Amino acid sequence: MLAGSIQISGETLSSAEVKDICESLRAHSVRLLSLRGCHLSDRDFGRISRHVAECQSLAQLNLNLGVVSTLARVQQLADALAANRSIHSLFLHGSPLTDSGLAILNPALSLHPSLISLDLGDCVLGDEAINLICGLLPPDGAKSGLKELTLSANPAITVKGWARLVIAVAHSSQLRVLNLDYNPLGDHIAGMLAIAVASSRTLEVVDLEGTSLTNQSAQIFLDMVQNYPTSMRSLILAENNISLELQQQISDLLSEGEEEEDNENEEQEDADREKDIWISQNNQASPTILMSTGLEDSLLAETEM
Repeated sequence: MLAGSIQISGETLSSAEVKDICESLRAHSVRLLSLRGCHLSDRDFGRISRHVAECQSLAQLNLNLGVVSTLARVQQLADALAANRSIHSLFLHGSPLTDSGLAILNPALSLHPSLISLDLGDCVLGDEAINLICGLLPPDGAKSGLKELTLSANPAITVKGWARLVIAVAHSSQLRVLNLDYNPLGDHIAGMLAIAVASSRTLEVVDLEGTSLTNQSAQIFLDMVQNYPTSMRSLILAENNISLELQQQISDLLSEGEEEEDNENEEQEDADREKDIWISQNNQASPTILMSTGLEDSLLAETEM
């Protein structure tokens, strides 16, 4: 049976509804569980957490908007994550974790074998939390880490904390999406972030909406995009004191780079197809024919006649 999804938003869950959720988790029939902004008793939250721990099909868990509302629930979630092996996306946006809560979660987050996307936006985090988050962005050549990180709207993080995160981003071997919107970063941190983007071989999307930037930051990003090759495809600069002209110039240059990459990929695919045809034609006398079409190996070969 294919795994499905359970998506409930802003409701107060009854014990009967929680029982149904738990039974689906027990049957390994849920791929996405979203309880965004839902209200439920501590007992029921504990029941769901225990079944999340055992579920082998669950890939995305969304507990945004205050579902994880106490440190006791944070501990229950940490215990569930420590046992779970399947979750790759965890969304806790709008949960009052604080640095203490993230310290409880951190061991499970660090050791989870599948987690690649983490949303900690608006979680009342500070510099101590940033120190822990940097550990989820291992240096190039180390173990795999997060590919997508959201830290929107955590204004208690200081310049020192953001600087440490930027250094970790510069050396991360996996990170592709970084959302820092609605934090008072300012031009100084943005300038440091431009260096990190130029250093990264994987970072494709950076969201800096509403981060107190000016034309000074935009000019640095424009110079980087014009003169240095990067993997970046999207830079979001809305709701900053930046001219629309500069924003458009950056967007146009990023679009051009994406089109050039797409053309290169198409040319490589054409070359690969021509190579496959050439190999096939020059082995017609062979009793075994292998012709690659880009499908799985089990569908590619005719066995010896």
